[in-house]
Amino acid sequence: MVIATVSTTITVIAGVLMTVVDPNFSTIGQGLWWAAQTVTTVGYGDDVPTSFGGQLVAVLVMLLGVAFLTVVTASITSSFVERSRRDRGPTEAETATAEQLRRLDQRLERIEAALRRSSSD
Repeated sequence: MVIATVSTTITVIAGVLMTVVDPNFSTIGQGLWWAAQTVTTVGYGDDVPTSFGGQLVAVLVMLLGVAFLTVVTASITSSFVERSRRDRGPTEAETATAEQLRRLDQRLERIEAALRRSSSD
């Protein structure tokens, strides 16, 4: 819900702002179409800002779009990896390590038992 809200807000603000600052965008519809293309990194290139203000808005929208897309992709990937890790159970290396620790624990118990016997003699 947060992702959809932020993305929609950025798109609408950028579309309206582009209509205000760049004469190449004469309608809000054009501005919104351009903003949707830009924020999603599609960028057909059919409408491009021509004024300095429009280009500045474009750079900000591109940076926000790419940064936001990166964060969303990383979050989704992280949740998939974590779920897969939980579903898969322990790996062979984790199982082998647990077995080694169990053997070490048994060995230490035998050593301690031998030390107790020798100290009581």
